[in-house]
Amino acid sequence: MAGRFVWSSTSDFIGRKTTYAIYFALGIVLYALVPWAGQIGSVALFVACYAVILSMYGGGFATIPAYLRDMFGTMHVGAIHGRLLTAWSVAGVLGPVLINYIRQYQVDRGVPASAAYSETMYIMAGLLVIGFIANALVSAVNSRHHYTGIQPPPSKIEAAIRAVLFWLVVGAPLLYGVVMTLNNAAKLFN
Repeated sequence: MAGRFVWSSTSDFIGRKTTYAIYFALGIVLYALVPWAGQIGSVALFVACYAVILSMYGGGFATIPAYLRDMFGTMHVGAIHGRLLTAWSVAGVLGPVLINYIRQYQVDRGVPASAAYSETMYIMAGLLVIGFIANALVSAVNSRHHYTGIQPPPSKIEAAIRAVLFWLVVGAPLLYGVVMTLNNAAKLFN
């Protein structure tokens, strides 16, 4: 929770893009450091790494609305933020499924269970490298593209089609995550 206040307040002074660059760069280092902290048996370093990672997760949630405003103007931040949170939620479902799959694959190949998450931490660090590059390349849309007038609402048919398409795109991975979770939970009771 402290990360939400500290990181978002810091972003007011150093800028949102810089704050996200710090999230990605520091995250790369911390995710790569976690397996080493486990190997040397340093509980304090392991916990400290994850405390900072969790603070950045909260900070990312608190900072993203302002970052979206910086990028797109104020008119459609609510809609864009909703879509971003949907993508974040899909990642929240699929991410653990992927991590558990990789862990189980390694355990099945003879990697000790205590070391099975090391590979996933390096994969996470690699994904953060991609995020760092994407953040560096993104730029705000020209203010001439900001919405200045009143747009008529979509027709009921158009709104219904959009809703169906949205739920197809979001619902499939969500359903997959729910089915996998229930399947794995059922194994606990067998």
